Amino acid sequence: MNNGIRLVVYSVKDMAKGTTFYKDLLGVGPYAESGYYTGFRLGDQEIGLVPAGNKNDPAGPLVYYDVDDINLILNTLLEAGAQEQQKLRDVGGGLQVASVKDADGNVIGLRQKP
Repeated sequence: MNNGIRLVVYSVKDMAKGTTFYKDLLGVGPYAESGYYTGFRLGDQEIGLVPAGNKNDPAGPLVYYDVDDINLILNTLLEAGAQEQQKLRDVGGGLQVASVKDADGNVIGLRQKP
């Protein structure tokens, strides 16, 4: 089951400046802050920041759909013609993420919480 978009991730060139900017924009401080990820929570929505520079970074923000069965959804999208962008991986604490590109090159993120 797809539970909707719950996470939007922006690539930033300077994590400290990006954190300050989004803290001011969102009006809340980060719940998580490290060199590789900074996260802000607004109700059931999460805004994340990651360091720019990965060759697979999308041109704009990356949205993640929360799903109940990431393997099922990922395989369904691949069978429908999507291309794997980021392999399925555990990013810590059982949180699994993956991303694909649709036929038009749009990157779609998938996230399954433990």
